[in-house]
Amino acid sequence: MTDFNRLPVGSPADLLTAVPYLLGFHPTDSFLTVGVAGARVVVAGRADLPEPSRVAAWISGMARSQIRLLRHADATRVIVIGYGPATAVTPVMDAMTPRLTAAGLDVLDALRVTDGRYFSYLCQDPACCPTDGVPFDPHRSDVTMHAIVAGCRALPDRAALVASIAPTSGAARVAVTRATVAARTRRRALLAQAGHDGLIRAGVDAVTVALARYRDEQVLHDDELAWLTVLLTDPVIRDAAWQASDDRHVPMWTDITRRAHPPLAAAPATLLAFTAWRCGDGALASVAVDRALAADPDYSLAHVIDQALRAGLPPSVLDGWPHIGQPPL
Repeated sequence: MTDFNRLPVGSPADLLTAVPYLLGFHPTDSFLTVGVAGARVVVAGRADLPEPSRVAAWISGMARSQIRLLRHADATRVIVIGYGPATAVTPVMDAMTPRLTAAGLDVLDALRVTDGRYFSYLCQDPACCPTDGVPFDPHRSDVTMHAIVAGCRALPDRAALVASIAPTSGAARVAVTRATVAARTRRRALLAQAGHDGLIRAGVDAVTVALARYRDEQVLHDDELAWLTVLLTDPVIRDAAWQASDDRHVPMWTDITRRAHPPLAAAPATLLAFTAWRCGDGALASVAVDRALAADPDYSLAHVIDQALRAGLPPSVLDGWPHIGQPPL
C-alpha cells in the first residue's frame, strides 16, 4: 500500500484522488473501506460490488471481514466509498454503514463516486454536498503530482494489475516450456546422483544466482529460469528463497512469475505475494496469491498469505518464518 500519509489529503476530492495510488489501480464497481487511527490512514480494503439482488447474502460475510480488517489495523474511524451507479452503491451503503457503527467504528463519511462526481450519504448540506454531486478532476490535483513524484503508480483498473503478472505468450512461452522439460530431466538425474541434499544445494545456488542477476538489473536466461522454477517445487528450496527475499525483490519475482511455465507458477507467485505484501503493495500481493492458487489450488503458503491479507494482518506475522527445523507451509 502506498504511504498514504505522505500525500497532501485535505478534502474528499483529495482522498478520492489518492485512492488509486493507495490501491495501485483505479477502482471501478468497487466498495472500499479506508481505516483511520488518530490522524493516519492505516488500512484500506476493497471488494467488488455485489449485484443489488445479492446484497443481503453478501453483507454479513463482507461486514465481518471488513470489521476484522479495521480492528487488526487498530482503526477507530472509517470512510466508506462506493464506485459505481447509485443503484449498485446505495444498497451496499445502506446495509454496511449501520453495521460499522454498531461495531463501534466512527463512520467519518460515506461517499459514492459516479462519472467524475462524488456524493455524500452523510452530509446533507447543499453548500458543500449538492444533490447533483461534486465534480473533481484528479489530473488537476496536487495529490496526483505528489504521488507521481513519490514513485507511486495507479494502473487503469484491477484487470491491468492482473495482466501485469499474467503468463507470457508466444515464442517466449514456448522457449521456457521447452527449457522446463529439460530442467525436469536434469532434476531427476541430480536427485538420483546426489540425493535430496544435493538437490537442496543446487536450489540454494540457483536462488543465489537469481538474486545476484536481478540485483545487477539483469534477468535469468530461459534455461536458468526453468531450472529455478523446477527446483522451487521443493518446499525446502522455496523456503530458502523466501528467507532471502524482501521488498527489493518484487521486480525479480514479478519477472519469474510471468515467465514461468504456468503449472510451476505457484511458488514464484507466492514469493511475489510475500515480497509485495512486505513493501505494502497489498493489491499486487492479492493478485499474486490468485495467480499462485490458479496454478495450484492447494498451495498452503499461498493460502496462509491470502488469509492474512483478508484479515488485514501485517506481514510481521510471518517474522521468523521459515527457519531451520520448521516444517514447510
